[in-house]
Amino acid sequence: MKNNTIVEVLISLILLIFLLLLLNPFGLLMPKPMEMLLLVGLALIFIIFIGFFWKENVVDERESLHRYIAGRFAYFTGVSILTLGVLAQSFRHSLDSWLIAALIFMILAKIVGLFYGRVKH
Repeated sequence: MKNNTIVEVLISLILLIFLLLLLNPFGLLMPKPMEMLLLVGLALIFIIFIGFFWKENVVDERESLHRYIAGRFAYFTGVSILTLGVLAQSFRHSLDSWLIAALIFMILAKIVGLFYGRVKH
């Protein structure tokens, strides 16, 4: 279990590194081939990341609680950041529709997850 957690954290950190590199934090303009290579790497790491969470099995109530708490933190953070993004861009009169779409899909996924949990468990 502990080994699996370490691998999940490492893959999460690699995913974060790829995302940060795409923001070009050092002010270096990346050539297009390098940017495309980063996008391919990001897609591959994301697929591995999703695979770990898809096959995750809960053994006892404590693990179930940890999974639940982590999910709540992630959802709250995601919705908060997207809402702040919508507000900030609305004040600048340049609202990006991707922010609205992401927020809508997160909320819909939460609703579907609630119904799925009630039906399955």
